[in-house]
Amino acid sequence: MSRLDRRFAALKAAGRTGLIPFVTAGDPSPEHAVTLMHALVDAGADVIELGVPFSDPMADGPVIQHASERAIAKGVGLAAVLGWVAAFRERDEDTPVVLMGYLNPVEIHGYQRFASEAIAAGVDGVLLVDCPLEEAAVLAPLRAAGLQQILLAAPTTAPARMAELCKAAEGFLYYVSFAGITGAGRLSTQDIAARVADIRAHAKAPVAVGFGVKDAQSAKAIAGFADAVVIGSALVERLDGATTAQDISERVEHFLGPIRKALDTPSSSS
Repeated sequence: MSRLDRRFAALKAAGRTGLIPFVTAGDPSPEHAVTLMHALVDAGADVIELGVPFSDPMADGPVIQHASERAIAKGVGLAAVLGWVAAFRERDEDTPVVLMGYLNPVEIHGYQRFASEAIAAGVDGVLLVDCPLEEAAVLAPLRAAGLQQILLAAPTTAPARMAELCKAAEGFLYYVSFAGITGAGRLSTQDIAARVADIRAHAKAPVAVGFGVKDAQSAKAIAGFADAVVIGSALVERLDGATTAQDISERVEHFLGPIRKALDTPSSSS
């Protein structure tokens, strides 16, 4: 059983909603990238989604685009990201790590080489925004090595394609809460609750909901019908400008702490 499968099984057994924070690797400080990962876990993260900086992050809004630009300007590339995951694993063998990004850096690195190096570093899954299910054959070396491909679904996904995504899902299925870019502010839980409930009833894997989750209130609303909540842009924005390990850790705790508490507080309406 993979780390992701073990983690979601434990969450289900405990009746808890998973918290999946996203950060851009190397931002705000490459020197403290591993410190940031540990701070996320200390603040209650169940899975870490680590963004691989890319020059043309088409699915991301301005906050994450700028984070990628800052990281690239500091020389952060795929090799550095894998090195940080390996360093993280020296102290944490249990928290799943998913690399989120785009196909180009992996293709340049080489699929087989990336697969073996990612597994050796301790990566558990990959979410490649521009590699949909229909093109997933190119990732066969990654899956063969043991990496789980995290698939994306959206409100615009047609029923037949959604059925295929549910059938193929592994690790978790990432449901994009609205058609748009990361960090936008159009989250409406009433619009997506029934949709997510239907997906959970048919998917082989747990369902995590992201895009538009900004704070404890919106995370708590999602927790009522999802297996996990993904929160990215709001956290990346909060970290912008932090330069010391202490500052980074404090910002993470102040931001994620209330969200973790909200997710773990039973709903008053039951």
